[in-house]
Amino acid sequence: MEQMIALSKLRHSDSNVRKSGRTGIPQLAGDIEARGLLQNLCVTALRKPRGHYAVFAGGRRLEALQLLAGEGRIDKDMPVSCKVLEGDDATLSEASLAENFQRVNMTPTDECRAFQHFIGEGCDLDAVAKRFGVTRRFVEGRLRLAGLADPVFEALAEGRITLDMAKAYATTADQAKQTRVFEQYGTYSYTTPDQVRRAIAGDALKATDPIAKLVGEDAYVAAGGTIERELFSENGDRWTDPEIAQGLAAAIMEAEAKRLGEEQGLAWVRPVAAAHIYNATDGLYRVNLPKAPMTEAEEARADAIQTRLEEIGDELDSGEVDDEAGAALEAEYDTLEDEWNELQRRPTVLPEDLKGQIGTFLTLASDGKMVLETTYFSETPIRGPEDEADGARSRGSKGATPPPEKIAPGGKPLSARLSDELAMQRRDILAAAILADPALALDYALFAMIDGNRGFGRYGTTMKAPRPNDPVIGMDGEPTQARIAIEQARDALDASWTEPGDVVSRFEAFRALDDGAKAGWLALMVAGSIEAKPDYSDTTNPLHARLAAILEINPAQWWRPTSANFFDRVSKGTLLALLGDIGGETLAGRYAASKKPEVSAACQKLFAGEAITEPAIKDAALAWVPGAMRFDIVGAEPVEDDDEHAGDDHEDPEDDPADTCGDDQDDFEIEHPDETLEAAE
Repeated sequence: MEQMIALSKLRHSDSNVRKSGRTGIPQLAGDIEARGLLQNLCVTALRKPRGHYAVFAGGRRLEALQLLAGEGRIDKDMPVSCKVLEGDDATLSEASLAENFQRVNMTPTDECRAFQHFIGEGCDLDAVAKRFGVTRRFVEGRLRLAGLADPVFEALAEGRITLDMAKAYATTADQAKQTRVFEQYGTYSYTTPDQVRRAIAGDALKATDPIAKLVGEDAYVAAGGTIERELFSENGDRWTDPEIAQGLAAAIMEAEAKRLGEEQGLAWVRPVAAAHIYNATDGLYRVNLPKAPMTEAEEARADAIQTRLEEIGDELDSGEVDDEAGAALEAEYDTLEDEWNELQRRPTVLPEDLKGQIGTFLTLASDGKMVLETTYFSETPIRGPEDEADGARSRGSKGATPPPEKIAPGGKPLSARLSDELAMQRRDILAAAILADPALALDYALFAMIDGNRGFGRYGTTMKAPRPNDPVIGMDGEPTQARIAIEQARDALDASWTEPGDVVSRFEAFRALDDGAKAGWLALMVAGSIEAKPDYSDTTNPLHARLAAILEINPAQWWRPTSANFFDRVSKGTLLALLGDIGGETLAGRYAASKKPEVSAACQKLFAGEAITEPAIKDAALAWVPGAMRFDIVGAEPVEDDDEHAGDDHEDPEDDPADTCGDDQDDFEIEHPDETLEAAE
């Protein structure tokens, strides 16, 4: 039965199942004041005092009404629409549960449409915020989401993307850009909001970008630059005219480079608005300079440190020290080790007679400060004091023969960054493959940790498996098949043991796992520790090559070249040489007069197996990967497998075209086809 009951005669009921979560009362009160009570209260009559009622469903609405009455915004005896029910406490609690449990909150997209409606009716932002009891910033954020491109907004409404992901797309008001990024990343379940923000901000600068820090907001705005304030984070403002900031930064760095060059007497100092100089050194010769020798005092100190480190190691290994003394010894060891490493970092000595022939780079650190590099280069070959008698040149020298991994088709070297990226993707392939062989991962891990055991850990063990320092940071593009396999393997592992708060509880939970689960975690740990390449080298790690041989890895099955990850990154001449290797002069000649983007697009289809062509050409293209993606060691002695595989029959690689076509293809002969690449363009 429904009836009107005075507000002053309503009380809260103990039968109401909602004991917490009565938030947003001011917001609800504002809504009731504006539109009235849209839903009645569910009440039951009280025995004492007679004529009063207990509210067992609608407690938040009652509190909102009482708030309005207390502030004098409505009369305390205002009649309230109520539905009166009778029953015992269990019946009333069940009705309260049903009323609360079946309620569905508005979705963010519903809120967007609601706010849009009121703004369209002439309400300003502050009025809408006051009416709904939210902040102006909240309303602005929902209105920004209302401006999402249709595919993104629909994905949010249907629950295919989260609110945080939608906010990432809303960091730009450009719907075309939102759509492009959504088409590229929206189908991948492992895409994060940060990845979307980075993709959208690709043509803008964050206020935290080193270039922005160097230039400063005042100078940027004074030069006509505009700033788009981020509504969903406190520190995400974007500079939407990056060319202005880059021009200002270039002027600052060029002036400083000129000053430093004149001050130090160098032939040149080139500014690079980045923290690295990978591609800037192409065509230059690195000058090897001697290190400053240690003084007698420094040599004596280094010897003393080494002696003390050995003493500490012996004390800790003896097992005769208690925990407190052991911790003190470990702390002393770490301090001494840092001091010893610092002594080994000797500055280079720059002879006066070389200064006028060499130069270096002025780089930009992450904090926006300019840093003068201490590595020197020359534009013509110079035999430095540290060069060997045979005149060997260092990495990157114009006249030197690059390692096999860096040679592209046609004999031209790959850029340093592309070579490093390919090395990282080759590493991912090995990591994904080793997941399938935990026993091999165990052998590799134990050997690496025992053979390379150094220092002391903080968990009572010297075994460590830190993440590698990759040579390239911030690689963009779609995730590779190997990276997807690694993430899927991680998601499939039993991670329940990671939930306890203290280390002992986590250890006991891990011990409770079965051997298969432990082996999976071991394989993942080993896979995550693999380095892309040896430091300061472009050669394949021989252990990686051996692991790849045991696992019978074929990189072509894991990775295919595309315009984005390879073909756009090399010259047109390299592409024509590659086409010639795969299909002969006829295939290369077809694209000799084409523009590079057309050749790149055609190569992408051919090497993905999507082009209509001769079977032999298609097979060769599908088997090809750059030298930097292969695990073979040029000049390495063959390693015999153990007895377990001694009886296996292995084909000679020279008899298998699929193995040889991955090389530089000098020995790969193919008849010139009458019909060559007919790409479905």
